[in-house]
Amino acid sequence: MQISHQTSATRRSWQTPVMLLVLMSVAMPVAFNAWSALLNNFVIERAAFTGVEIGILQSLREVPGFLAFTVVFVLLIIKEQTFAVLALALLGGGVALTGFLPFEYGLYFTTVLMSTGFHYFETLKQSLSLQWLTREEAPRVLGRLIAVGAVTSLVVYSVLWVLLEVFELDYRWNFLIAGGICCLLAVFMWRGFPRFEADVQQHKHLVLRKRYWLYYALTFFSGARRQIFVVFAAFLMVEKFGYSASQVTLLFLINYAFNWLFAERIGGLIHRFGERKALTFEYVGLIIVFTSYALVENPYIGAGLYVIDHMFFALAIAMATYFQKIADPKDLASSAGVSFTINHIAAVVVPAVLGVIWMQSPSAVFLIGTGFAVCSLLLSQNVPKVPAPGNEVIVGRGFGAAGGVSKSMETREAG
Repeated sequence: MQISHQTSATRRSWQTPVMLLVLMSVAMPVAFNAWSALLNNFVIERAAFTGVEIGILQSLREVPGFLAFTVVFVLLIIKEQTFAVLALALLGGGVALTGFLPFEYGLYFTTVLMSTGFHYFETLKQSLSLQWLTREEAPRVLGRLIAVGAVTSLVVYSVLWVLLEVFELDYRWNFLIAGGICCLLAVFMWRGFPRFEADVQQHKHLVLRKRYWLYYALTFFSGARRQIFVVFAAFLMVEKFGYSASQVTLLFLINYAFNWLFAERIGGLIHRFGERKALTFEYVGLIIVFTSYALVENPYIGAGLYVIDHMFFALAIAMATYFQKIADPKDLASSAGVSFTINHIAAVVVPAVLGVIWMQSPSAVFLIGTGFAVCSLLLSQNVPKVPAPGNEVIVGRGFGAAGGVSKSMETREAG
């Protein structure tokens, strides 16, 4: 890892890429989780939203994720680290403004602003993490970053409860505080850290390589399964079992507590046992969880399934480290945007389609989730024991060019 020459001689011991990633992992959930926790009550109480308006708002929120591939074009004019910090500031600014625009189009505007910052940041953070971390340390450090985000989320939810219940602070000021903290942390990251340069210069054009097909397929099904958890699992807790808002919040607190305790350990286990075994364990577990969702009648068992389901998200580290091992180092930035877009194809389609199915049979929705998990399990068995360029898959190397170096379908920059 290289550091800009003008700062390398004077930088302090804490001014490292890992510490910058840690601060980023704090700043994002401060703003985004506060927005998520406050939004539904705010739009109903202050903007008189119905299901129509909230549906439009949530659809608009997913559009920047679908367009995440455009990150590579912005990188033509701005450095990746700088762009990540600016994206965090955009996220914080969108959240801070939310309480001051309590009407339909104002909330659409702040949601798109916030979501653009969030999705660009998440894309860039994944890219920077894989560039800055070695293959040996990546699983453990990525697990640590999830744990840091979990601790931050626990603090955010606790502080929000105090501000709302004890101090009865208006929504406007809660949004402003959360967004403002994110913006201040972004300014600190901008001023307090040198510009770190990756050892390999990144491509500045879209890269969609045939030899990455397995990673793309796993990413698509991951996005589909995540939507079932985010949209329908929580809805099940409320509609079928009658969980109150405080009880659902408690489930979130339990989820983040588990992430705090176990995410870094999970990263270590992935490094020890390898990506294929980790993914196999995740998908077998999800098959059991989704099938159980379809059959469960006990509210306590349902809550347990919800917590277990969330715990499996930490194993998604294995997908990132698998890609790090097979990818051309020059492809990491561009491919992060492409994979986010692939992930959000499912995010745009799945909730709408399964929402119609839900009206007829909630159990069918979760059995479809079981089907997604089965597809993922079958795909994961194609991950080699030792992934590497030229050894991306066990079966299907013919999708790439001879010798493991695939042709790419690329949109080159002009000139």
